[in-house]
Amino acid sequence: MNSKKKGTVLLLVSLFLIFTSLVFFVIGCNSDRLISDINRRLALTILILCVILLIYSIFLLIRFKYRRGFKKKKVVIFSSLVGLYAVGCLSFLFILYGPVENFKTWLITTAMATMNHQHYCKWFYSDDVINEVMANNYVGRSEADTDPNLITFDEEIEYANEYERAVLERNKDALYKIIEFDVNGCDAYLAVIYDASKISVGISKYLGRGGQYIYDMAEEQGAVLAINGGGFYDPNYNGNGANPLGVTISDGEIITDYAYDSMNGGIIGFDLENRLVLLRDASAKDAIDYGIRDAVTMGPFLIVNGEMAEIRGNGGWGYAARTAIGQRKDGIVLMLVVDSNEFRTEGASIRDLAEIMQNYGAINAANLDGGTSSALVINNELINDPINSALEHKTRGIPTIFKVVK
Repeated sequence: MNSKKKGTVLLLVSLFLIFTSLVFFVIGCNSDRLISDINRRLALTILILCVILLIYSIFLLIRFKYRRGFKKKKVVIFSSLVGLYAVGCLSFLFILYGPVENFKTWLITTAMATMNHQHYCKWFYSDDVINEVMANNYVGRSEADTDPNLITFDEEIEYANEYERAVLERNKDALYKIIEFDVNGCDAYLAVIYDASKISVGISKYLGRGGQYIYDMAEEQGAVLAINGGGFYDPNYNGNGANPLGVTISDGEIITDYAYDSMNGGIIGFDLENRLVLLRDASAKDAIDYGIRDAVTMGPFLIVNGEMAEIRGNGGWGYAARTAIGQRKDGIVLMLVVDSNEFRTEGASIRDLAEIMQNYGAINAANLDGGTSSALVINNELINDPINSALEHKTRGIPTIFKVVK
């Protein structure tokens, strides 16, 4: 191999190694987990050696510029590949650590909210950075429980705005209607239920052993409409929907009464007068004493007694498929389901849910289980498009639903 050819090879190799070691070094300087101190020092050492190698290769090319090296076509091809690789490395670092923090905020809040994908952000950011982002994106805790007396079941029809018209315009005998729109480019469905007495909690027939698909529960339990209900335990991120979180009540019967870290939420249910009630730090007995007939557990609460929760940034839950439930002052119940995109990187934030519920007049509203669980079934047909972690267009087994039965 002549000196010019040797210089060309060394130049391309050194550039490749420079950008590779640069990526690992920069990530190592910002992460507490992905790269250890030893590997970070190794990356820095390789980076320095490659810079020296680069200088040497440039020297060879200059010194023997009249000597023939590789054919021009090969040089162009390999140079283009290395150039694209370099641009890719620099773009990757710019997205992760550049001055525009949208991606960092999205990645951290979305990953930290999913529980089973937290390592995605911990690979690239330190605990201090993660904590700082989460401190700027959260849902504040309201100490108040809902006041059921605010629900008056008004019959008077008034159209204060386009949202009121969308909710209140209906066929006289309609039990429900569906309003379709989009949220951040993703499909959203708002089920408007005009008779809250028809809403109850459905339970998987395999409770304690496994969940059921929402359409199977809806069909078996005679529901004309159903959405997924509360959260459930997900050990090792492979849960089968067997055990609901916290308190579950169905038709006045206590189904579960587990301790629950409320995530600014708690018990979400309907009382004997068909009013949506949100209770914090309450046991199943407390809920029964309060008059709750059907309830699940989840959070955060979005609106309590007409007051939207304090939500900073996107709420700290990132963007994903979401489900929420709320009730207007006139007693009409709102059930909201928002899809994600094909790669599960978009959808609705907690702030989006709260604002939608507020726009459509909810006086109380709460977030339900989301992600792959988010589903809306009408007449035994799955209306929305859930996507699981394998990017398959399918939902998963769940333990509870809110169902509408004629």
